[in-house]
Amino acid sequence: MSSSRKKALFKAIATAPVTPCACEEKSFEAGEAFGRNVFGLAMLRKRLPKDIYKKLAKTIRNGDRLNPEIADVVANAMKDWAIDRGATHYTHWFQPMTGLTAEKHDAFLSTSSEGQVISEFSGKMLISGEPDASSFPSGGIRSTFEARGYTAWDPSVPVFIIGGPYGATLHIPTYFYSYSGEALDRKIPLMRSISAISHQALRILKIFGNATATYVRPMVGPEQEYFLVDKNLAFLRSDLMLTGRTLIGANSPKGQEMEDHYFGAIPIRVMSFMQDVERELVALGIPAKTRHNEVAPGQFEIAPVYEEANIACDHNMLCMNMMRHMAGRHGFVCLLHEKPFAGVNGSGKHNNWSLCDSGGANLLNPGNTPLDNAQFLVFLAAILRAVHRHSIALRIGTAGAGNDHRLGANEAPPAIISVYLGEQLTEVLECITTTGAKSSPNAKDALMEVGVSTLPPLPVDLSDRNRTSPFAFTGNKFEFRAVGSSQSVAPVNIALNAAVACALDDIATMLEASISDGKKLKDALQELLPKLFKEHMPVVFNGNGYAESWAKEAASRKLPNLNNTVTALEHYSDPEVMNVFLRHGVLSEREILARQEILLDNYAKTLRIEGHVLSDILRSQVLPQCLEAQTKTADSVIKTREVLGEKSTKSEEENFNLLHCHITALQKSVENLEKAVEKTENTEGALEQAKLGRDSILPLMEECRKHADALERLVEDCLWVLPKYAELLWIH
Repeated sequence: MSSSRKKALFKAIATAPVTPCACEEKSFEAGEAFGRNVFGLAMLRKRLPKDIYKKLAKTIRNGDRLNPEIADVVANAMKDWAIDRGATHYTHWFQPMTGLTAEKHDAFLSTSSEGQVISEFSGKMLISGEPDASSFPSGGIRSTFEARGYTAWDPSVPVFIIGGPYGATLHIPTYFYSYSGEALDRKIPLMRSISAISHQALRILKIFGNATATYVRPMVGPEQEYFLVDKNLAFLRSDLMLTGRTLIGANSPKGQEMEDHYFGAIPIRVMSFMQDVERELVALGIPAKTRHNEVAPGQFEIAPVYEEANIACDHNMLCMNMMRHMAGRHGFVCLLHEKPFAGVNGSGKHNNWSLCDSGGANLLNPGNTPLDNAQFLVFLAAILRAVHRHSIALRIGTAGAGNDHRLGANEAPPAIISVYLGEQLTEVLECITTTGAKSSPNAKDALMEVGVSTLPPLPVDLSDRNRTSPFAFTGNKFEFRAVGSSQSVAPVNIALNAAVACALDDIATMLEASISDGKKLKDALQELLPKLFKEHMPVVFNGNGYAESWAKEAASRKLPNLNNTVTALEHYSDPEVMNVFLRHGVLSEREILARQEILLDNYAKTLRIEGHVLSDILRSQVLPQCLEAQTKTADSVIKTREVLGEKSTKSEEENFNLLHCHITALQKSVENLEKAVEKTENTEGALEQAKLGRDSILPLMEECRKHADALERLVEDCLWVLPKYAELLWIH
């Protein structure tokens, strides 16, 4: 084992778990910690005059912008609270199209005319900011010399404090938009999509006689998977540090084949990290609920309780930031890449999605009355219609270079977007399409005449879970399993909300027309639902999504199979895809084309960076050691001949020949890779660069990896510099 690798390995083994101090432990257990670093409604009620509080609460409830007339009072209350909590600065916290979060910190201070320092935070500072927008991705919306970009407070998400070693910072969740008003972030279109689905869902509820609901919100619960790697070992791997994944690495002698890591006992050092993360999340009002070992060694999961989609998206970004930050404190590096290690499970982010009205009713919960059941079937029909008609938009929401390594294998669903309903519910829908919704296939006394009697009981665990389905109904929600672990959940929820809004609009329009023609709701449903389910049943698939036969069957059902990011993103500008977002103003045409450009550019840059990093690793850390090993093997062969006066053993010659063969092939592959990267860099246009990356850089990287991994098994361990999979995956 090389000296640097051995030293890092000893440090990793000797790293002890971090333990909290007694005061931290007590405050956490007391149950008083939840939301203590959040300036939410409870704190607003305490610190604001009653009339101001009512106006602000109404603003938050309706999703409006803050009234400037009350802004100064609200800002002053926030400032006083933040300073009491140790804050020295504030920042407008936003989510540009980098896929990460951004912030610029300003101090709570100004100077008076007498030269004295005073604390200052006005309503204007709270409501809006003006960060430099020129260096953020804009897809051509902004030029480098046109730097104006604006942030505006999103009152629907509470402000929060994040501490530092010498003071805390008040974070204000904001929108980010250009001088000309286009969205430069993912929050603005998300809020537009929430508004669109609310408006269309309320039309359906009104048809069913619900006059009390004032809004409908999509609810989201993103399950976050991740890997932890000891930082002493990770720091020796520039591929992990710069790209988030291992670009080379032979499989560990033991991987996940024993299935002993999944739900196993959590290592003490990992548990310390998890508890530290949870402590911070709880203080930020993020309801972390579940933690456990995942399938691959070194892989884990954290999952929250459901929240409104906008808050859930913000909280997931905070969660990822917190895990990255806390990992270092515990001697880890947190890997959020979808496929950090070849040969073991990748990481996803299961997006659990449902709809809830202002009264707290889950609209995807089958009810106990005929009317509730009919309403459930209408919303189910809308979702099937949305996924069937607009699957490309949903697929684009999961597109990314990292996710391409994951989709279709190791418990990740395929790129073909289908819906899993389970046998019982599928039989119900098939019965409706064939008999006009009159009888239940599984319950003699439970007639299915829509609006007259009841559905058969549909428990939350009405069916086994299908891990190969990208969009599975799990009793009272849908689980979209195709989202990548490093991705924001905003894009897929924007697409899902927009698609369902379109479907609800279609159905509401058809029902309203039938009722205006004099039909009773029951008769209108009896006529419409069988047609809808018959039209959209091709998107329902309850079988094995990994089976080769499914791809052929999906093609016969005319379901798109966009199996890589570039192919998917090419369709972003298709009229039928653009219309999903244009129809209800979720995105403008310019914003759509900008996002297409940004995502293609990001894909191409990701592959170019990976190509550069791989070339550097191979030339500086792999080939020199391999050439040294080849020389030692050649010397051994020569000495054997000199000493024994005969040919070396067959095994020595075979080892030399294998080394020589792989080294020669690797040298040639590296040269070809470097040429491909250079060609991509000199090509105009994001789409052409992305295509070149997919068709030339990726295959050459795989070719390099094949030879490098073979050499890792051939070269003496004492010469190999890079930490191996067995060390990276199993030392915690």
